[in-house]
Amino acid sequence: MSQRFSGRTCALAVSTAALLALSFLGGPAIAAPAEAPSTPVPIETPDGLLMSYVVNVKNPNPGQTRLAERAVHDAGGTVVQSWPQIGVVVAHSERSAFRTDVKRVAKGNSVQSVGATRTVGVSEGTPEIGDSPRTPGSRGASSYKKKSNAQPKLDGFVAGDVEAVAPALDPREGEQWDMAQIKADLAQQITDGSRRVLVGVLDSGIDSTHPDLAANVDLASSVSCIDAGRPDTSEGASEPTTSAHGTHVAGTIAAARNGVGIVGVAPNARLASVKVVNDDGYIYPEYAVCGFVWAADHGMDVTNNSYYVDPFEFWCDDQSDQAASKEAVRRAVAYSEKLGVVSVAAAGNSSYDMSVKTVDRGSPNDAAQPINRVINSGCHDIPTELPGVVTVSSTTRTEALSSFSNRGLGKIDVAAPGSAILSTYPGGRYANMSGTSMASPHVAGVAALLKSTHPNATPAQIVTMLRDQADSKMCPTGASGGAFCVGSELRNSFFGDGIVNALNAVK
Repeated sequence: MSQRFSGRTCALAVSTAALLALSFLGGPAIAAPAEAPSTPVPIETPDGLLMSYVVNVKNPNPGQTRLAERAVHDAGGTVVQSWPQIGVVVAHSERSAFRTDVKRVAKGNSVQSVGATRTVGVSEGTPEIGDSPRTPGSRGASSYKKKSNAQPKLDGFVAGDVEAVAPALDPREGEQWDMAQIKADLAQQITDGSRRVLVGVLDSGIDSTHPDLAANVDLASSVSCIDAGRPDTSEGASEPTTSAHGTHVAGTIAAARNGVGIVGVAPNARLASVKVVNDDGYIYPEYAVCGFVWAADHGMDVTNNSYYVDPFEFWCDDQSDQAASKEAVRRAVAYSEKLGVVSVAAAGNSSYDMSVKTVDRGSPNDAAQPINRVINSGCHDIPTELPGVVTVSSTTRTEALSSFSNRGLGKIDVAAPGSAILSTYPGGRYANMSGTSMASPHVAGVAALLKSTHPNATPAQIVTMLRDQADSKMCPTGASGGAFCVGSELRNSFFGDGIVNALNAVK
């Protein structure tokens, strides 16, 4: 986790947030000062370096998508994956002029934007188009620079101690203070949710053999998207390889009530493993696009997204590469919502006020050295700041905001427990982990309960219920962080509309 504010910058953030709060709460309108452009981050694409791109068509439809595919070919690229549902084409090319040439040769002025999705060469190589999906571990040649941190980022989750399951297999619900905080224990006296509800875990894969998860993982609906953004349904593709993160998230959502280990928020819900994290811990835009479209087309009701899309913590509208990738992910999220999917996302672990964009010190995180860059209000954490997505901050056992949690008036929708959360871990084990990554799945579980009790509710209605039914939580006072919290009891920058309430969801 990184501490993003210090000294003078912190004071500026507080005063600006206070001005914004006045307007938000009905006070006098205050004109915001003109914003500076974000610091340019040029992505070099020299001839001979295999790079990945998204190509967005102007009018998303199959015909325009076919024209974009032809333009990719004519510009010296390879079409890796097309999503005509949203008018997005994923392409690879070794040509430095690829971005310019695609727009130049596109017939009918069909291409809206083209952008590189990462700052380094493609690690996975270009899939053999027309062949069956490759099995996990099959890699092409690469000039990719591997992350120095062996553990995936996934919104900066913090791993705690790993514990083997107790020999007697005694239930461990008594250790799950988080379930009591959101009243899931009381909700489960009424219902454990419905088997018809399917929750997609867009993450690092789920251990489908874990005794608390095996009954609930729907392998037929699971997929891996890390093969350059192309769906891979081969055996084992959606299982975890280098990270326990997805397995931990899955347990919080829907660990089964089976007399073993723990119990999830919605223990009767089914889970789909949608693997969007590669073995080096990156979630590139094409992986996320694949995940959201897959969830939409395979009948998922809820997705949990405990990550931010790499390599930028904030993607800026005033930079062409970033804007194109951001637009591709936005289209995928909007498409999934249109087909009935509620998307829940972690707010992030940078102790950052997302309503006052100032600097980003950790992007791009796939470069040899990230830069300190100025950002502005057109720079967004995706998917958590995209329209329709439920943004979740993290609370402690005492219902305080977790020290690592991002915040922001008008940015946070609801809060949920995220500090030292006990959940499932690969190999039939259990572990405590902390992060907004752990808070988000509590809300995804409550959304699954709402879908169980309101099967005909739209995503917008589910989101409204999540917020309206949350337990209002006031800003803290004194030196415990109150100086950074703005807003009212009804809605503030720490907790949004409050701590999510599972009991209200099933009453």
